Amino acid sequence: MPPKRNPLNLNPLQLRTLTLLQALARLPGVGQQRPDGSVAITQFPNAHGDHFHLGDAVVSGKDATGLYNESVWNALGRKGVAKADYPREIALTPEGLNYDTGEAQGILQHGGGH
Repeated sequence: MPPKRNPLNLNPLQLRTLTLLQALARLPGVGQQRPDGSVAITQFPNAHGDHFHLGDAVVSGKDATGLYNESVWNALGRKGVAKADYPREIALTPEGLNYDTGEAQGILQHGGGH
């Protein structure tokens, strides 16, 4: 039997937010590796109209509402994929860094040359 998709039953907003946090954690100079294996994020993107940039990807602002939502941060903490200190920082646990949200291709739009 294949592994269950979304075994933590994250809702769509939580999945999108975790996807964006994973992308932020991978950007040079944004994620700070911690001794426990988590990666802390303290810098969040600024929107340019209805979108913002994450490295070479463009993200619609509507997909990022959870980045600024204390309830979403707390839910990710309860599910064990993050440690939240809203609004200062959120640290993705190793489980959160490796969780397959299945959302990256739909949210992170890469230009034709990337």
